[in-house]
Amino acid sequence: MGAFQGLQQPEMSRKMGRLIKTEGDVIGAYEAAGRERISVASQLSEWGESTEDNAVSDISDKLGVLLAELGEQEDVYAQNMEDYRALLKQIRNIEASVQPTREGRAKVADEIQRLKLRDPTSAKLETLEQELVRAEAHNLVAEAQLTNVTRQKMKEAYDIHLAAVIEKGEKQILLARHAKRLLNYLDDSPVVPGDQRAAYEHTEDTKHVLEEAENNLRTWERTDEPVHTSAGETSTNLLPTNPGRTESANGVADGSDDAESVKAVNGLEKPNIPHASGAIDTQQPVAVPY
Repeated sequence: MGAFQGLQQPEMSRKMGRLIKTEGDVIGAYEAAGRERISVASQLSEWGESTEDNAVSDISDKLGVLLAELGEQEDVYAQNMEDYRALLKQIRNIEASVQPTREGRAKVADEIQRLKLRDPTSAKLETLEQELVRAEAHNLVAEAQLTNVTRQKMKEAYDIHLAAVIEKGEKQILLARHAKRLLNYLDDSPVVPGDQRAAYEHTEDTKHVLEEAENNLRTWERTDEPVHTSAGETSTNLLPTNPGRTESANGVADGSDDAESVKAVNGLEKPNIPHASGAIDTQQPVAVPY
């Protein structure tokens, strides 16, 4: 069913749709791994208690706490990945919305060419050429919105994605280091038959390790380099707030106004491109179930 529903997407948004679906499966795997890790931690604690060895019982119990927290970090990571995935959906939605404007423009252009071959003097040509001008203008707005949303949301999405990877990695390393400290309180020196081990006296020490781990998690801060964005310079219709000051590929400001620079098509002057009318709404739902 999922494959059939994927085929219902516009061709232009199909690849992003597949990516979003696959990421959904990956997120589910991390959530499952987190649940299993918490379950394993609980089983470790139960096993340690059953050994009737005070040292093993205490160390396994404290290890279980830290291992369970490792599992919790998988769940936090999965939640952050859902935020990243939601941004990818915005790219998919704008792709799905732009395709009809491309097809509409191409359809009118094809109809004009067919009519010119069949009846070059047809009065309908002027009407179709006017319609093509409108379609070109609408598509021009849509294409600008497409590139704006694609770049902005890709940058934002993978900033969230990679920041989540760093956070999970650093916090899990932190927890693992404290867990290894616990192992040093377990005396594994061999005994001969008949000997008794010294009484275990590190309960407070291991408790202190947990407290330090908890404090380190609570005070953890991001140290990765921030990703800079200029997305705030776009208006609600996803177009620049100051279209007369665009930048060329080499970063030099260009004072020409995009709307005024639209030249004639088939001898007709294109109207100024609206900044609200005809704009594509990226929040508009598309018929995609995931």
